[in-house]
Amino acid sequence: MAKKQSFFAKLFSSLFASNDPEAEKKRRLKLISKNLSKSKFHFYRNDEAQPALAKFLYDIYKAIFPAKAMFMAQDNPNRLKYMIVNYSLDEKSHALLDSLSEEAINEAVKNSTVEKVKVQVQKNIENMMQIFTTEKIAQLEALYRKISMFRTFCTYDFFFILKKFASTLHEGDFSVTPEFHKINGEYIGEDLKDFIAVAYVFPEREDWSELVKFFKAIKGSEPVTLNVWNKVVNRVNSVKNSRVLEMLIQVATKNPDYVPEYNFSEEPIVDGFIDKIRGDAEKTISSIAATQQNNKIGDLLNQIFGTTSIDRLSNYTATNSAIYERKNVGSFEYVNELNYYKAFLLDFVKKDVREFSDLVLVRGTWSTQALSTPMSNAYHALIDSSEKLLAFDAKIDEKAEIGVKLKNHMPSVDRGKEARNIVGTILADLNEEAKKLCVDGTKNLIVIAKTTKTLLEDYARPNGEVIINWKELDRFSDHPIKELGVGIYKNIYLFVNLMQSCLGGATS
Repeated sequence: MAKKQSFFAKLFSSLFASNDPEAEKKRRLKLISKNLSKSKFHFYRNDEAQPALAKFLYDIYKAIFPAKAMFMAQDNPNRLKYMIVNYSLDEKSHALLDSLSEEAINEAVKNSTVEKVKVQVQKNIENMMQIFTTEKIAQLEALYRKISMFRTFCTYDFFFILKKFASTLHEGDFSVTPEFHKINGEYIGEDLKDFIAVAYVFPEREDWSELVKFFKAIKGSEPVTLNVWNKVVNRVNSVKNSRVLEMLIQVATKNPDYVPEYNFSEEPIVDGFIDKIRGDAEKTISSIAATQQNNKIGDLLNQIFGTTSIDRLSNYTATNSAIYERKNVGSFEYVNELNYYKAFLLDFVKKDVREFSDLVLVRGTWSTQALSTPMSNAYHALIDSSEKLLAFDAKIDEKAEIGVKLKNHMPSVDRGKEARNIVGTILADLNEEAKKLCVDGTKNLIVIAKTTKTLLEDYARPNGEVIINWKELDRFSDHPIKELGVGIYKNIYLFVNLMQSCLGGATS
């Protein structure tokens, strides 16, 4: 915090106040100059900053330069927070922290499931939080405060101000002591204000030993020895208490009202540390789960279609979806799922499923009609859904009603809320319809698969109990009934797994 004007200074000023503001300002500046000349630090004389000031700053610059170089090489301030917390942990805590690393989580998943590892990671995070008691947090934040003061001070641009005193000075070159010259005080007024902002925050009689131990532990060496740093701090505080720089700036800038501004804001670091560990761990688990999911989907697609590239739609496509995504108004959310469903309808339902259904539903003699009804309803619903899917895709065509509506409103979404809401609502409705087609179709396929399994079991009996004319059906079938039924059941099973992987529990 800045020093306030003393009571006697205020009283003195009020007793001899002038009616002429400019004359009063000159009188005050003259008094400040007189007090400045009496200072034991001979930094200023006759409107000129003296070589002694440069020497004071140079000695500091030379002492702390190794620390400055270290900080300049480390351009991520958040990493410093991480290192401080990490430095404070014991062996057991380090082991707990290591268990939350990307490498450890990946290794754990090899011998378990993602869900089990996720539960364990959450337990480890909770255990880690218990390490940071109120007392420990206070210790860490006190150390971070010291290191932050140290870092801010060491990265101050001493070279910039010193270059004004010695034009031949080279950054980081201490092989020859430079020859400093007097300069006009106006040239460095603002620079000294900046110096005060970073230098006057040091508390009196502070213990800096933990700071030096920290750097020795993480870097293997001390960028500045404790003895040297204590001397720097004591020298700075001595100058601060003398108010010499404050008076120098007042005179050099001709502003007797200048008051130094310096403070240091407290900043918590443990919460951020825990949030980062938690966030990184959760990101790793999500990434693993997504990779496994994508691998599973890719494997299922290859088993069903022999390829992972399924592109059967004309308008409800990823390319057209990008138009809306760029404007942040929505997207086509079920492009892949609807493509898979259409492909399955064309490649399997209208071929193998149709052949088997025509055989057992049309030519088969069921022991009771009620047993055939679920399969019959499901099959006809699938055939109907093929037409619904075509109609759904067609209505998004740019010449169709909905396609035209989207096309007409898109140019206005950046300028008008109404257009944005209309487009968003249309996209949401389309997505809901696309999802329903996929979910309903999958449920109907499940019915067919279950009935097919029942019929295969019935076919294996000496005398059918569900269908009583299997031998007659054998003569009408173009393919062996068992082979046809097993193929249908297997492909539907794979497809249902595919849709459940994409849509989750919606197909149950």
